[in-house]
Amino acid sequence: MPRSTRRAVLLAALLLAGASAGARAETYPNAAVKLIVPVPAGGVTDTMARIVAQRLSETWGQPVVVDNRPGGNYAVGAQAVARSPADGLTLLVAPDSTVTANPHLFSKLPYDPVNDLTPIAVLCRITPVLVINPSLPVASVQELIALAKAKPGSLNYGSYGIGTYAHLSMEDFKQRTVSDIVHIPYRGAAPAVTALLAGDVAMLLLNLSSIEEHEKTGKARILAAASAKRATLRPDLPTVAEAGVPGFSTTAWFALFGPANMAPDLVAKINADVGKVLELPQTREFFRVNSFERVDLTPAQFTQLIQDDLAHWGALIKAVGAKLD
Repeated sequence: MPRSTRRAVLLAALLLAGASAGARAETYPNAAVKLIVPVPAGGVTDTMARIVAQRLSETWGQPVVVDNRPGGNYAVGAQAVARSPADGLTLLVAPDSTVTANPHLFSKLPYDPVNDLTPIAVLCRITPVLVINPSLPVASVQELIALAKAKPGSLNYGSYGIGTYAHLSMEDFKQRTVSDIVHIPYRGAAPAVTALLAGDVAMLLLNLSSIEEHEKTGKARILAAASAKRATLRPDLPTVAEAGVPGFSTTAWFALFGPANMAPDLVAKINADVGKVLELPQTREFFRVNSFERVDLTPAQFTQLIQDDLAHWGALIKAVGAKLD
């Protein structure tokens, strides 16, 4: 075949492939969509997935079903999506650590967080705060640091398990303040909160909505916002960095992923449709009640966020020496 003919055939094939991808985006979804959630029913990740599933089902006119597949620190669900066809009919709703912390916590994963998944949309970000049991005789971050330094090893903090932001970021807090505070891991946020309220642990990093009601009854005391900026819902609350720990901040976000090699226009369509349902009044109210923050990023910006957080958590995990295998 002459070279010019080969070029013409290749060009025609590329154009046909582009047209086919466009058609997939225009007709998507033409069947039921499955949202795999790598945690048990209940909790932030599952609740967020069900809100999005309901709204997308109404928008698309196709069933959007939540499929809980817990296990392996999110690895079971992530692997299932990574092995699915790139047609957008099987997606993953998962916390950030699935792709940012897990690669550093495990020497081997059954999925490649960077190459096996397609970032589609960030769904929300929590509003983390530093909270203490009110029996602790402190009223500020500086007083907490002073007490920890005066009584090394006598204070403790709770977390939702090794490798969670509540663990790694408190270890970062300890390093920045040169303090000795004992880590007590729990299996999830609910038992950790129970332990805080009971006085079994002195402090905890937690989403604002999970502790605000207990603050009102005097069972907990919020010292500071733990994010990089002040919380929109509590602008009077200083950040931990402002309160005396420069450079400290933490957060956790939840997002939608697909398998690798999804067509860019299909990714763009899903991103746009998800953005629309997140702006609905009922979704915005759900965000307000749960103190979630809207994060409006393009797929390209989302990819950059992953790279930035991959580096952040990697450095912190290395400094802390945390490992799960």
